[in-house]
Amino acid sequence: MLQYVTKSKAETRQLGQRLAQGLRAGDVVLLTGPLGAGKSEFARGVALGLKIMTALTSPTFTLLNVYQTDRFPLHHFDWYRINDAEELYAAGLDEYVGGDSLTLIEWHERAPELLPPDCLEVLLQPLDENDRRITFLPRGRFRYLDFPAEIDMERDEC
Repeated sequence: MLQYVTKSKAETRQLGQRLAQGLRAGDVVLLTGPLGAGKSEFARGVALGLKIMTALTSPTFTLLNVYQTDRFPLHHFDWYRINDAEELYAAGLDEYVGGDSLTLIEWHERAPELLPPDCLEVLLQPLDENDRRITFLPRGRFRYLDFPAEIDMERDEC
């Protein structure tokens, strides 16, 4: 488990950008935290790391936004407005989790039965208006991702 403290939206995006370099097709990343924790900012950083130049918007009302990259598609979900997994099954959206894409899911707690056992949870905890504690929690057999030491943020190896 790795933890960082970011001190601005830009640093939160930078950490997402660094993570993107170690991600690959089939990876599922769960973005966890309360409203305003920085989940969408982190997702924007991942998109920047994948060289997505269009604005990444939160799919709160559409449930899923798909972006093409040079490496693989990015499927960005926001399940805040769903009640349960049945809504995702009915819309056929369960088929977009994993596979040949990178999947980011905000509010994954709404449909835990759709989550693969091997994934990466990114826990974003607001410390104050700007600061965020960001913890990387591999689930199952998700591989260890090492971040370069040159990231200019507080880092704790737990």
